[in-house]
Amino acid sequence: MDNSKTRLLEKLASGDAQVAVIGLGYVGLPLAVVFAESGYKVIGIDLDPNKVNAINCGQSYIDDVSQRSVQELVCQHRLSATSDFSAIAQCDAISICVPTPLRKTGDPDISYIVSVTEQLAKYLLPGMVVVLESTTYPGTTMEVVLPLLSKSTHRLKVGENFFLAFSPERVDPGRRDWTTRTTPKVIGGVTPDCLEVSRAYYGRAIDTLVPVSSTEAAEMVKLLENTYRAVNIGLVNEVLLMCDRLGLDVWEVIDAAATKPFGFMKFTPGPGLGGHCIPIDPLYLSWKLRTLNYTARFIELASEVNTSMPRYWARKVQDTLNESGKPLKGSKVLVLGVAYKKDVGDVRESPALDIIHELTQKGAILKYHDPHVALLNHDGLQMTGVTDLHEALYEADCVVVVTDHSTYEWEDIRKKAPLLIDTRRAIPPPVRKTPQPQAVPQE
Repeated sequence: MDNSKTRLLEKLASGDAQVAVIGLGYVGLPLAVVFAESGYKVIGIDLDPNKVNAINCGQSYIDDVSQRSVQELVCQHRLSATSDFSAIAQCDAISICVPTPLRKTGDPDISYIVSVTEQLAKYLLPGMVVVLESTTYPGTTMEVVLPLLSKSTHRLKVGENFFLAFSPERVDPGRRDWTTRTTPKVIGGVTPDCLEVSRAYYGRAIDTLVPVSSTEAAEMVKLLENTYRAVNIGLVNEVLLMCDRLGLDVWEVIDAAATKPFGFMKFTPGPGLGGHCIPIDPLYLSWKLRTLNYTARFIELASEVNTSMPRYWARKVQDTLNESGKPLKGSKVLVLGVAYKKDVGDVRESPALDIIHELTQKGAILKYHDPHVALLNHDGLQMTGVTDLHEALYEADCVVVVTDHSTYEWEDIRKKAPLLIDTRRAIPPPVRKTPQPQAVPQE
């Protein structure tokens, strides 16, 4: 009788297990740190030598992971990094946290998952547990990862000799209230034993686990979460467009609606979607359903609305300049904030990039300022941010607020900007005087 499960559970329970986290980005590094803090000995695997060197020198390159935490764990020999996949052979548990972007065609690109799984299969041994965290379409763990592992390891059987599960990452960069440790974590196993082992693995480091019946269910959970947000943001962005046509203040409408204590959840419009999840994850689900001859209409409509917002705001800049007697071509436009969300330095899928492209193509002389992004080098766009915000505000013909970083002094920006386009309503409008009811004279 194979005692792989029993031995692995004992190691995980005692904290003597060695763990590999493959992919040391916004998901992998925070996970590696909480694993190491829980008592595991963790080795991070990444092909980027800069990340590997930084970790081994006790340096953090992720805002949500403190330098002190990394230094202490490296000094305690609980955390290290390498680019050598053979280190997997020394491990009991492996978490895969590699990116899953979309191709230009809109199809899922799971090439990183495939490549990592092929490397992992070379070193897979009895008594190992593997958990995929990378966001992907339902069926990936069973249809892609499991066959690749099984093909290279004919002697091993999932659920008996090795264990496989899916647990979607729920990282929200910049948050302080919900962290990798405190955010409830969904997990689904290929078999009941896979679920039991993976729960023991993650249970040591994560406060709350949410088991589901299968890997497909766990994969779908992540897509539902971000599709919910994308669709509702798409709805409220379209409400902004409607209010613009109707001559209404969308923010007044939203704030008033949000006073309802039931049946309404407040979402706010903005320049478009950004980040590593919300603009991409729903399209994974849409693609999967197209293979089943089903059209995910809500997803595709929301995507259409959200991707149109940068063009809307670029036109708003042009119209505002025109109303002041200035053409967009040749005007100096200052963009405040290019990160996809406030208080982070991540520009992945940031709508600011599309707004900048739109405005420069129309002839604007464009500069940007972002306290978290000193240099833009993305998708052919290369710019250096201005350092003197005071001077840049006075030089600009129009200022566009794209990312509402907390460090900005909004009242000062309002006073200095000659024309101001605020895509986030970071700067509240002047307080309106509420009309008072008039007494009706008695006849």
